[in-house]
Amino acid sequence: MTGIFEKMLLEVDGFLVGASKVHDTLQRLARRLEELHIEFALAGGLAVGVRGHLRLTVDIDILITAAGLARFKEVWLGRGYVEKFAGSRGVKDAETGVSVDFLVSGGFPGDGRPKPVRFPDPASIPLGDEPYRVVDLRTLIELKLASGMSSPDRLVDLADVISLVRANGLSREFADSLDPSVQEKFRELWLAAQTKSEY
Repeated sequence: MTGIFEKMLLEVDGFLVGASKVHDTLQRLARRLEELHIEFALAGGLAVGVRGHLRLTVDIDILITAAGLARFKEVWLGRGYVEKFAGSRGVKDAETGVSVDFLVSGGFPGDGRPKPVRFPDPASIPLGDEPYRVVDLRTLIELKLASGMSSPDRLVDLADVISLVRANGLSREFADSLDPSVQEKFRELWLAAQTKSEY
């Protein structure tokens, strides 16, 4: 048991300094997507970290077009990546074991059912100081809210919004920049973010 615990601590430590299996997998994947001229943007837990709230995550979420995903699979399936199951949008890096979930532009976050908030085209995400596109704060919060509101098992998405409010000092008025379908939930979570835990 001690060996498993020590291995976990080493991986957590590596993650916090940007030297984990997750980071290695992301860097290799980004190179491969760029070599194929496939537009993509980092989303999910790693994007939350870039946007101000560092938290541990064990997988990678990549925003991509349907055509980009098809091209990536055509070239790389069986050459270092395997599908999670036949026809899955997710793959696993065969070397590191890290899962990659592809979020296809035009699709719907959370339960996958139609809603006003959709995954955007990665090319519409502005380039920043990072080596590749990272979903911007407004879009990230919209996606997190839509996901958490529609999927009861995605409460981490709502917790991420609270953490992003705190990390970025967002005002209640930030809600006005969001899609109307998620504005009220943002205001509710903004209020929760104003309460500081004693722990």
